Amino acid sequence: MPAEQRARRLFFALWPDAATRDRLAALSALAHAAFGGRRMQADTLHMTLAFLGEVAPARVDCALRAGEGLAGQPAFAMSIDQVGCWRHNRIVWCGPQAFPAALGGIAGLLGQRLTAEGFRLDKRPFAAHATLLRNADCTRAAPVFEPFEWKVGEIVLVESSLAAAGARYAIVGRWPLLQ
Repeated sequence: MPAEQRARRLFFALWPDAATRDRLAALSALAHAAFGGRRMQADTLHMTLAFLGEVAPARVDCALRAGEGLAGQPAFAMSIDQVGCWRHNRIVWCGPQAFPAALGGIAGLLGQRLTAEGFRLDKRPFAAHATLLRNADCTRAAPVFEPFEWKVGEIVLVESSLAAAGARYAIVGRWPLLQ
């Protein structure tokens, strides 16, 4: 099947700037020393807002249209101050203990806009986290680390492609937040 006819695996995310990505990568290394497992590539670290899954090429514009309503939302910052491990899937993650109201507002608005465009979303409540490791040993204790701030200035739509070396991500849409 020609590439332009294949479904595209898409998700909306918070994409860190270079300084935040470096802090997330350093935290990933610290977590790896504690939990083992497989580290996520530094250039793919992100926080998923909504996973769309396989999207038909004709529906990609619907996803982009849903994202257009996010521009103009207020920029915000959140403290990355906890590391946890989900035993059921052996994923080590980091995120904020206190859920920023702006993040909840953006996630809620995005969910409404995607639903209006006909996308079916996961019914589980939004869990603000960035995956650091997979296949981790969750019986071990989380490392102690210095919390840091993630300044969020944009929302992105990302396409994920699977390759032999792992997932590759390409940003297909960007919406700046009000500074």
